[in-house]
Amino acid sequence: MPNEALTRIIEPQSEDDIRDILAAAVSAEEPLAIEGTGSKRGLGRPVQAARTLSLRKMSGVTLYEPEELVLSARAGTPIAEIEALVAASRQRLEFEPMDYGPLHGLEAGQGTLGGVIACNLSGPRRLKQGAARDHILGVRAVSGRGEIFKSGGRVVKNVTGYDLSKGLTGSYGTLAVMSEITIKVLPKCETETTLVLRGLSDAEAAGAMAASMGSSAEVSGAAHLPAYVASRVVDGELGEAAATLIRIDGFGPSVEARAAHLGKALEKVGKLERLERDASERLWRDVRDAKPFVDGTEKPVWRLSVAPAKGHEIVMSLRMQAAIDAFYDWQGGLVWLRMENGEPEADLLRETIARFGGGHGTLVRAPETARAVSAVFQPQPAPLAALSRRLKEQFDPKGVLNPGRMG
Repeated sequence: MPNEALTRIIEPQSEDDIRDILAAAVSAEEPLAIEGTGSKRGLGRPVQAARTLSLRKMSGVTLYEPEELVLSARAGTPIAEIEALVAASRQRLEFEPMDYGPLHGLEAGQGTLGGVIACNLSGPRRLKQGAARDHILGVRAVSGRGEIFKSGGRVVKNVTGYDLSKGLTGSYGTLAVMSEITIKVLPKCETETTLVLRGLSDAEAAGAMAASMGSSAEVSGAAHLPAYVASRVVDGELGEAAATLIRIDGFGPSVEARAAHLGKALEKVGKLERLERDASERLWRDVRDAKPFVDGTEKPVWRLSVAPAKGHEIVMSLRMQAAIDAFYDWQGGLVWLRMENGEPEADLLRETIARFGGGHGTLVRAPETARAVSAVFQPQPAPLAALSRRLKEQFDPKGVLNPGRMG
């Protein structure tokens, strides 16, 4: 282990190293920032810690059995490395994790498995296959008490004890430091196609996406890029007209039959185009990674999770009160929102969400000064906030793990 007194960044190389570092931090009541490569440092409120525990050296796949659809890797393993490995066996991560690096001005491909699970990341396929939380099988971790523990295992059917692995998913490193994670992988579809409806209003697009999701086409992605937003994906190849995207994947003949059937219905709604395989994959990667807002600025970007039928209504209401730009994923249930005036406008945004039936608003990009004074995460109802406090007290009673990150 490196001499901790000589560095602000501590890089453990084993689970025992993590335990020793956290035990020392607990004894000294010294808080630590927890991260992999730092690609998600801009998520959440600024961490109030002088030193960082980096898991970048805790890297490597420890188990991969393609026939069993299971993979285990150390927490600092780059997610890009994992995706390349499973792709070689014609498999993939079904929760389609987003890469936040470019949105925060960093290079793509730096995120780690631990970061993906800690933030519960998922992409456009979430509306069909669930989030990262739904694909984790087990975890090894070290609590804020300096104690090693494990939950789950390396098989799909494992229901012994409490499912702590799902509890750690989405905790942003505030409960424990994960050392090894086991996830499910699934076969990659043979092909995919995207039906593209042009020129629809946000309200018309919401109806078309709802109808598509309710059809027998087994849609795996439904998104809407309003006018001019469409020109910011796939190097501008879509042009400026609004684009409503419906993805269908699976075996070739099945995809063709389902796309043809749904396409006939959608032709009655507007002009219809198709993107096949590689072009479709490129398009959905850009949607996944919020490419329309990868602009080299720190203009605040929000991620709203709302009822799909209300997404466009919330955006319209906000447009009447502030300068915003927006696009939609998850059939309209995920709204990506950029505040053009440079202010987070948290109160306005959350009041509007509440007025239209509720939901969650998370500030995913803003200058550090703005994040330090804003409620970055949706405030929890009192009973849930009390439960969160009790979990924190059990896992990290001295508050040494990512203090301030979530509140």
